[in-house]
Formats: sequence, C-alpha cells, structure tokens
Amino acid sequence: MQSHEVLKEVLKQTSAKQIAADMGLSLSLIYKWTEAPPDDAGSGASNPLDRIDQLLKSTGDRRIAQWVCERAGGFFIGNPEHPKAHAYPLIPMTNKIVQEFADMLAVIATAAADSTITKEEAKQIRRRWEELKSVTEGFVHAAEAGNFTALKNELEHKGH
Repeated sequence: MQSHEVLKEVLKQTSAKQIAADMGLSLSLIYKWTEAPPDDAGSGASNPLDRIDQLLKSTGDRRIAQWVCERAGGFFIGNPEHPKAHAYPLIPMTNKIVQEFADMLAVIATAAADSTITKEEAKQIRRRWEELKSVTEGFVHAAEAGNFTALKNELEHKGH
C-alpha cells in the first residue's frame, strides 16, 4: 500500500480537521497527503510517511524505524534478505531457535536471581530479547521461503 493510500484509510476513521489542528497545519495540506504524489500524476504533497521513507533510505539507519515503532507501542524487526531457495534440514534450525530462547531465559534467570533487576541487567535482557525476536523472524521468513541456508549462515556468523 502506498503512503497516500494509508493516510486516506486513516482519514476514514480520524478527523482530518483534528489532525490539522493538532499539527498546526492547514486542512488542505492534510487532504493533499492522501493524493498520489506528482510522479504518479496526482497533485499530492510529500507526506510525513514519504519523508520517513526518504530519511530511512538516506541514512540507512534502522533506529529511525525502531523509534517510530516504539512511539506506536511496538518494535521493529527487520526482514532478512531474500536469498535463493535452498533446502537445509529443518530440525537443526528448529533446535537453534530453541537454544536462542533458552539463552534468553538464562539471561532473565541470572538477572532475577536476587529478586531485583538493575538498569544494566534490564538493558541486557532487552538486547537478548531483541536478538531472539530478530532470529525468530528470520526463522519464520526462512520457513515461508523454504530456505534455511541463509538463517544457518547468520546464526553461525553470530556464534550461536
């Protein structure tokens, strides 16, 4: 879905007038954001979603996406590359995911052993959790593509 289409859908459930007032912008600009951009033969204005996309492409820094996701109450997990399909035994890769989960639980158990979790321990848990989510997403993507070779290489590279 294109950014202007997303915004058009949002405006079906949210007041454009309220958005304009909250953001200190004109109502016409809010509606222009819902039009196709000029290169698609529309009269749309560069909208905030397109700007974020441009910023991501310009910097290549995923922390921008992570920040946006956190503001929405979620988190960002990048999709793995789309390698050519090549079968790799499923059982070893499943075992790797289980081990990743066990490693995360070990970090949590160690941190919670004294019934308190320090800020540094919380950061370590967060890092481990983000890693587990990323590896698991890679596993799911590999399952969908039928390709476990890329996931195997990634896990071996990380020393797991």
